[in-house]
Amino acid sequence: VVLFFRGYLMSQILLYQASSEVEHRPGYCAFYDECGRNPTVGESLIPPIVPCLNYSRARQVTGDHYRRLKQVCPMLDFGESNTYACCSLQQIASLETSLTLSKAVLIRCPSCADNFAHLYCATTCSPNQTLTVNVTKVMNVTHLGRPRDAVVAYQAYISSTFAEGAFQSCKNVRIPATGGFAIATMCGRYGSKLCTAQRWYDFQGDTSNGLAPLDIDFRLLKENDTTGVPEGMIPYNGRALGCNENTTTGGMACSCQDCLDSCPRVPPPPPLPEPFRIQGMNGFLVISIILLCLLICAFVVYLIVSHYVKSKNGKNLSKTGRKEVTCADKTSMAAQAFMSRQFQRWGTLMASYPFTVLLVAAIIVVVFSVGLKSIKLTTDPVELWSAPNSRARQEKDFHDKHFTPFFRTNQLILTAPGRKGHLYDSLLFGKQNFSGLISKSLILELLDLQRRIQDIEFWSEDLNRTATLKDVCYAPLNPSNPSLTDCAVNSLPQYFQNSLDNINAKVNMTELGVTQEVDWRDHLIYCLNSPLSFKDITDLGMSCMADYGAPVFPFLAVGGYKSDEYTNAEAFILTFSLNNYLRDNPKFKVALQWETEFLKIVQDYQRNPKANFTFAYMAERSLEDEINRTTAEDIPIFMISYAVIFVYIAVALGEYSSCKRLLVDSKFLVGLGGILVVGCSVLASMGFYSWIGIPSSLVILQVVPFLVLAVGADNIFIFVLEYQRDARRLGETREEQIGRVLGQVAPSMLLCSLSESVCFFLAGALSTMPAVKSFALYAALAVLMDFVLQMTAFVALLSLDARRQDNNRCELLCCVTVSTRRPNKPNEGFLLPFMRKYYAPVLLHRFTRIIVMLVFIFMLCASIFLMLNVKVGLDQELAMPKGSYMLDYFQYLNKYFEVGVPVYFVTKKGYNFNTVEGMDGVCSSVGCDQFSMTQKIRYATDYPERSYMAIPANSWVDDFIDWLNPGSKCCRLYTSGPNAGNFCPANITGLSCLKKCLASPSDGVVRPTMEEFSRFLPDFLGNRPDLQCSKGGLGAYDTAVVRDQNGEIIATRFMAYHTPLTNSQEFTAALLKARELAKKITSDMRKIPGTSPDFEVFPYTITYVFYEQYLTIVKEGLFNISLCLLPTFVVCCLLLGLDLRSGLLNLITIIMIVVDTVGVMTLWSIDYNAVALINLVTAVGISVEFVSHMTRSFALSTKMTRVERAKEATATMGSAVFAGVAMTNLPGILVLAFAKAQLIQIFFFRLNLVITLLGMAHGLVFLPVLLSYFGPGVNKAVL
Repeated sequence: VVLFFRGYLMSQILLYQASSEVEHRPGYCAFYDECGRNPTVGESLIPPIVPCLNYSRARQVTGDHYRRLKQVCPMLDFGESNTYACCSLQQIASLETSLTLSKAVLIRCPSCADNFAHLYCATTCSPNQTLTVNVTKVMNVTHLGRPRDAVVAYQAYISSTFAEGAFQSCKNVRIPATGGFAIATMCGRYGSKLCTAQRWYDFQGDTSNGLAPLDIDFRLLKENDTTGVPEGMIPYNGRALGCNENTTTGGMACSCQDCLDSCPRVPPPPPLPEPFRIQGMNGFLVISIILLCLLICAFVVYLIVSHYVKSKNGKNLSKTGRKEVTCADKTSMAAQAFMSRQFQRWGTLMASYPFTVLLVAAIIVVVFSVGLKSIKLTTDPVELWSAPNSRARQEKDFHDKHFTPFFRTNQLILTAPGRKGHLYDSLLFGKQNFSGLISKSLILELLDLQRRIQDIEFWSEDLNRTATLKDVCYAPLNPSNPSLTDCAVNSLPQYFQNSLDNINAKVNMTELGVTQEVDWRDHLIYCLNSPLSFKDITDLGMSCMADYGAPVFPFLAVGGYKSDEYTNAEAFILTFSLNNYLRDNPKFKVALQWETEFLKIVQDYQRNPKANFTFAYMAERSLEDEINRTTAEDIPIFMISYAVIFVYIAVALGEYSSCKRLLVDSKFLVGLGGILVVGCSVLASMGFYSWIGIPSSLVILQVVPFLVLAVGADNIFIFVLEYQRDARRLGETREEQIGRVLGQVAPSMLLCSLSESVCFFLAGALSTMPAVKSFALYAALAVLMDFVLQMTAFVALLSLDARRQDNNRCELLCCVTVSTRRPNKPNEGFLLPFMRKYYAPVLLHRFTRIIVMLVFIFMLCASIFLMLNVKVGLDQELAMPKGSYMLDYFQYLNKYFEVGVPVYFVTKKGYNFNTVEGMDGVCSSVGCDQFSMTQKIRYATDYPERSYMAIPANSWVDDFIDWLNPGSKCCRLYTSGPNAGNFCPANITGLSCLKKCLASPSDGVVRPTMEEFSRFLPDFLGNRPDLQCSKGGLGAYDTAVVRDQNGEIIATRFMAYHTPLTNSQEFTAALLKARELAKKITSDMRKIPGTSPDFEVFPYTITYVFYEQYLTIVKEGLFNISLCLLPTFVVCCLLLGLDLRSGLLNLITIIMIVVDTVGVMTLWSIDYNAVALINLVTAVGISVEFVSHMTRSFALSTKMTRVERAKEATATMGSAVFAGVAMTNLPGILVLAFAKAQLIQIFFFRLNLVITLLGMAHGLVFLPVLLSYFGPGVNKAVL
């Protein structure tokens, strides 16, 4: 204590003596020359060399002394014979070294760098130093063997005008590698947003930052304010250059990227288009109302005209004569007769040789199905939903080929709800709120979990050894041979280098006469606001950089904060980044294994009751895993659905004439045969396409059997019910009866099956979406095979069953016979008499018909309006089953993450980066084109709500230019030794690296020649950034520039960030805007001399490949559905003998079903996407079943009036359609409501229920009424 007091007393005596000697007047120095290290500073990032107290006249500088002063402080140059200074040659060298560190990040803006140097030149070397500097603390030190008085603290009185001007010139200077502001690294805890001139200077004058050699108390005073200014002192008021001004040494004005005042006038984006309105109302609603009125008026006019015509002609019907039979009638009848005869012969043949037919059919199915051994099931979402020749897919392939795939993300978002926060009164930062999450105990628990994950080990068959994180991790600063500490792990403990000692560290610190303990909280506050710092400003003296050598930005460590109040964060973010490999690379499987182990540890931790975190998590493989898992779990639901359908078919096909014949007249085996026919057709289709190499998918396994079952069950019911309602003619054999019945119904079955098959074949051949394409092709062949097997195997099965029934044998127990004979009267069942006696008359009553037409017209117009408002997209949450951990992750991601996905602007081959014009067209620093590539991206970030761009792109070109700048010490050459002439890293000290790579340009615009560009670019990309040179390209850019064997750049990328995107609509809009921006960039860069005409810039991020489909899916959908509708019209017309009216009414009804389906999708919150499109294509096929049978039945009816023919068609064919399509689908659909997958619940349960109900309503309600008004007349040739 005595020694301390004595030392303190001596320093005060020295200070008093110095102060009493000092007279603040022009031409005098407060200190001069160097006195060695500052004894008050412990560890420092650079040697803290301090000046010697020396009140004396300023010295005239000449010779080398003058030249060095002119180089470092040109503002003090008044000519060699008239220049005086208060700094020695050694001081100038130390000042230059110190300024070099700052220039590394500020040199992009010459006026900022000059202003920054100006202040320290004024306080260190100005000949009028005593007017500005007031020494406040000196210490006696021994330097070069003799005692000296060292200045360790002083006050600098600066005009606020100069200080504010200098600050304004620097505050917008960017760091291209991060997209952030350089000022953020130079303002301590305040970062860039809260930084002011005073705070900026305070940080620079604080020795605790590891860079300042002594404490400087900057006093910024307004003009004429002399409060507290010692007598004789005058605040320094030099002229601070504006960032848009040239420097006195010829340096050009700063670029727009670094200086808002240099920005050209960029017009704001055009206003968003106004919603379509008519007279202030929703335009689409008005059009829908007008359409409704027009259709109703047209229908009313039709009723009036038809009533007038009928009353005028009377009720007498003219008799049909041969002369009234038209050519169309003859053609239609001939076509029907021909098809009926052929199918009758075919049916008789199949029924006569059932066992042979079944054997041949089985052989054919087996031959086709053998292909299943080569089946490839596509589970990769990219392969499933993105076409290989699509733009996004080609861009992804280009990116992955040149830069390797986007790294794999494994992430936890951890919260601790309910924990009480606390107020921390920091010595340095004042009172700070800490949320309940930001506590030492939870940070330690997070670190423990992080270490458990980092220590994952497992046996890898692919590597034939134990694998660890370092085998697959992303290690940006040591990619060739990483250790565990080289792996990129972003988390809050990284601010402490994952060290328990650092987290537990604490020390007493004195600030402004107050002594208080500082601990992890002070360090954390500082690092969250200044993540690029190598040393905090506390006496802890710890770095903020992660253990792998890179900064951890706060948005990667914490989430759920507002306005940069990081200590109020509600979530920790822990991210492990792995290298991504192509799927045929052995390390891809190793990465998958590591992620499996990662999930095990995380899930075990989640089940631990002692865990204090509530959290969500994901691995890169999670999305695909969860989709596959839920699909497998929902297979039983589909099996139950098919079982319910089978039971219904088996029961509904029975005749049940008496209880005694119950087992004889049941159709269990026929129903089972029908199901087997459907199954065999699906297997044959899958086997065939597996043979030829077209992969299958889970969507096909789920949807195609359902579709074929709907089609097949309908045909089965029509065939079997028609057979049951038919009476065998005198002398007719059972086989002949089956053939005759088949001849009556097979043309209708052919009409539907051929329409659907052609529809799906066309959609499959012309669709660009892989999932839709493969589904359509598989469905087309399955429907066709189903029809073929129904015409062969099922006819044979029905023949065997009819033989059993005729012999009164029981089903399943074929040896048992019953005595009760089968009634001779055909069995019409329950449904046919009901529809004939009650349903058809009520439906086709003249008032009911009018009501039906009005209701369905209203439904159509309302659905058109709703269809125009359907939401396009598929939120990724819907792909997950209820209860999936990924749903929690998506929720946490949207709630807590503060930044969007990174987006790369990728350049292709054909651009000369090594020319001056080429560099100017890309860069954003001084001398660059104001509308260069990176400037355009920066302009886009000014309107993030429109461009979806949040952070400007980093730029290897800018950092390469800054790295080459002679004002920094990044690029030097060995001047002696074995490496003479080679690149010398900045961390090499001594006299062996005195030569700079480039000479200083007169205008401050550094541009290498083509030879220099090619020579030094590899050195830049391999240079690890450090304190001496933060511009090194290793880690940030070494993988961003791809060169061929000749050194030509063939691909590069510039990384920016999107705003947070939360749904598919925002992801799609972001893609569209990024492409628009890239298109403008490409257009302008092609104008630069030497650029190839096919040069291109494109945006890429990992999500684009999934969301590109939504840019064209509306057109794609209209195209695919139109392809499906066209063959239904053509086939209907052809098979009905060129009956255009029937084909047109058929087409109109199907279109109405599809339009109404999309309308209900809007009401029921079913988004339009590729899965919905598959179901809409399916809807066309199912609609054909509801509509075409009825249309053909009406066309062939011989009743005299349309109403009577409509009644007949409704009763006979409507009952079969209701039993075969509606009642077959509905039970199976309802079972799907119990599926776990939201995708199945929404797009299979909801959508298929809508399709079935609307198909039933239009086919059994609307179509009979429509035919009763507008159907074709009776075919007179038949009469």
